[in-house]
Formats: sequence, structure tokens, C-alpha cells
Amino acid sequence: MIHPTAIIEPGAQLGADCEIMAHAVIGRHAVLGDRVVVHPGAVVGGDPQFLKFDRRTPSFVKVGEGAVIRENATVNRSIYEGQTTEIGARAFLMSNAHVGHDCVVQADAVLANNVMLAGHVSVGAGCFVGGGAGVHQFVRIGEGVMVGGLARITRDLAPFTIVAERDEVSGLNLVGLKRRGLPRETIRELKEAYRAVYFRAGDIRRLAAEALAAGLGASAEARRFLEFFAEGKRGFARPVQPRAGDATGTEGPGESS
Repeated sequence: MIHPTAIIEPGAQLGADCEIMAHAVIGRHAVLGDRVVVHPGAVVGGDPQFLKFDRRTPSFVKVGEGAVIRENATVNRSIYEGQTTEIGARAFLMSNAHVGHDCVVQADAVLANNVMLAGHVSVGAGCFVGGGAGVHQFVRIGEGVMVGGLARITRDLAPFTIVAERDEVSGLNLVGLKRRGLPRETIRELKEAYRAVYFRAGDIRRLAAEALAAGLGASAEARRFLEFFAEGKRGFARPVQPRAGDATGTEGPGESS
């Protein structure tokens, strides 16, 4: 359904049963899957906010089936010829969320109100990014991460973690893991992998590689957690070190179940 005053530019592609509400703009370089809903004032496929961009460049935005883009959210197309900014299936962008050029937001991710993703950001499947959070360009957010509201994210966030404030890891997203229906053994392995990486001194990439070599990646989830540290350009968010005199539990911050 295309509501009155919605703008669908020539060349835009819409799948079956999409709903484009009043005053929404679907740019000529946008490709929408089936059952995508775009609310009033949203702009999908707008030009990237990049000073050197040539508007004649044929680049794209692709939105997966069942995604919802709420009021005044913006999704910019890529700065590179033939490349795509991607929103995954069933992703939910709340009001005023911004997805910059060349981002990839994977399936079932949620960006709350006023989230700001700079260019080249990757958001993993099933993530929740809290309201007003700002994410630096080229940051990778692993699957199943929960980012607190108003957080400032400048470093990569390992899968299945909780992160708030400025790159402060506070533990595993245990609630999210249980909601996924993961068995206790898998959660136990993730806890062991978390400790192996964050609770020892040394280069974090080396620690993750050593944990993999020691067999800690038995479950697929623990393996993906450890393999995440082999890549990236921004460095990695870490837990805040306890201050002198603070009480510390045996499992560390965020590890209690």
C-alpha cells in the first residue's frame, strides 16, 4: 500500500505487500523486500553524507523482508559504485534512527530512537542498540549484543556482550542468551571464553587465538565469540577494571546468572 503524499522515485524496487506511509521517501536506488513497512517522514536510499560523493554514482540501499522503518528514520546509500547499505530481514529501526552509508544491519536487529550509525558500521543479528547511542565509523557490533542508551561506541563489541557508556563491557548478555533458547552448556562455554579473553593480561587477539587453540570454541556461539577478535580496525571494547578496594565476585562483572 502506498499512502497519499509518499514519494517513490523512478527506479526504486518494492517487494510484495510493502506499506509506504505519508511523506516517506523511497529513493531511486532503494530495493525493498516483501512486507517492508516505512513510516511517515522516513527516507530510504538518500544520498550519503560524504562531502566528496558524486551523486551520479549508482549505489544502493537494500532492505530485507519484514523490516520496519519508523518515523523520520534515514538510511543512506553506499558511497561506492555498485555497493549497498543493507538492512536485514525483520530489522526494526525506531523513530529518528540514522544508518549511514555502507552500514550492514543484520536480521532481527533493533535500533532504538535516535541511534546514530556512522559509515561502514556492522550490526550483528539480534542486537539491540539503545536510544541515542552513537557508533563510530568502521565499528563492528557482534551478534546478540545489547548496547545501552546514550552509549558512545568507538571500538568493536564482541558478540553476546552488554556494553554501555563509552566502550564499557559489563558482561555477557545472559538474558538475551536464555531468550535464544541456548542450552546451559553453551552458556557455560561462552562464560569460559569471556574469561579467557577479558580476565587475563595480554594482547586480546592472541588471548582469543590461544583460547580457540585450547578447545574453548566447542559450541558454535563460543567459537564465533572467539573468532570475532581475529578481525577489525577499531580495537576492542573491554570491561572496566575494578578500582582499588572494590569488591569483586568470582565470575567478574556481568557474569552472574
